[in-house]
Order: sequence, then C-alpha cells, then structure tokens
Amino acid sequence: MTLSSSPRLIKAGLVLVDPGSAQVRRVIALQYNPEKLRRSLQVQGMGDGAERSDALRLKGPAVETFQLEAEIDASDQLEFPERDRTASEVGIAPQLAVLEALVNPRAADLLASQAQAASGILEIAPLESDLALFVWGAQRIVPVRVTDFSISEEAFDPQLNPINATVTLGLRVLSVADLGFEHKGGGLFMAYLQSREKLAGKAATFGFDALGIGGLP
Repeated sequence: MTLSSSPRLIKAGLVLVDPGSAQVRRVIALQYNPEKLRRSLQVQGMGDGAERSDALRLKGPAVETFQLEAEIDASDQLEFPERDRTASEVGIAPQLAVLEALVNPRAADLLASQAQAASGILEIAPLESDLALFVWGAQRIVPVRVTDFSISEEAFDPQLNPINATVTLGLRVLSVADLGFEHKGGGLFMAYLQSREKLAGKAATFGFDALGIGGLP
C-alpha cells in the first residue's frame, strides 16, 4: 500500500438549506477552486449627517461581498465516456443548471402562485427560497444571496452541449441586519463574525517603535 503525504484537497462551494427546517437540500462543490476570491466590506456608519458624538458608532455589521470565477470542464469525463454517460450525453449542462437554480424560483412554485392568483387571492407573498451558505474552508461558512451571475460557455461538443464554461458569481453576505438573530442564517452569520474576531486575536501586536514614534502626542 502506498501512502501519500499530500493533503486532501478540499473544495469551495455552496450549501442550500431549507430556511424553515434547516434541512440540507443540496451541496454544490465547485469542480476547481477559483484562483482568486475578491472581497469587499462596506462600513455601516451613522452617515454624513450624524452628530459628532456618533462619528465612531457603527449601526450594524459591514456589508461584505464576494466575487469569484469558477471553471467547469468536462474534458476528463469525455476522455472516458463509459465512466460518465451524463457528460458524454449533455456535457456540463447539468452543473450549469444547478447554479442557475440559485437565481430562479422553482417552476412548481410559480405555477402554485399562478393558481392562487387565478382563484382570486389578491395578496400572494413570494415564496422564500433556500438559504445559500458559501463555504470556503472551515473558517468561512456564511449565509449569502447571489447578486451577480454570468456564464461564459467556451467549448461545445458536436451536439452543441457545453463542455467548458467559466461562471462568475457575485455574493452578498446576509447578516443579522438582514435575517435577524432568530433565523438559522443569522446564527450562522454570528458564528462567522465570531470566528473572524478569533482570527484577529491571533495576529501579531506591535509597539510604537514599529511605527517610528515614541508614543502619541
């Protein structure tokens, strides 16, 4: 038996959770981990017209967003079609369809809403979609909403099924300001925020000499 010292490669992805029961509905693992993950945080201050006493106050968690590109490719599967009949028949269309479902309501839900409208119900609230969790390792599990989604299909088989594509995803973190503390997603956000605070506590600290000063004036 050959032992490998190489660490097991974990994958980034998304977990879809029922917002009511917290039951996991689907785990989406990206085929290849993106080479870059762009993050931005928009500070939630008191605004330009705030009192001077409020200048240092934060009214809520920063609005954090993620931007990433993921490649989906069927080359390996097509090399051995007997091992993966789906790839040889429809390419990577199923993987793309799973991601597209993140930004579309279910057809059954639309038909149910239409049936309610036809029966005379005047106020029909949009049905709540699955709670999406962005997972980038054990230290980053956070509820998100997809804000941007685009697909560049870049290669096709003879039947015009896509066999290579680049997917661009924009994600906005959902905090307790969006979901509340009692929501499953709110609890996950608080766990994420606390994990970031613990990581900050592990950072090195410095004295004034590192800044070239002896102290504050």
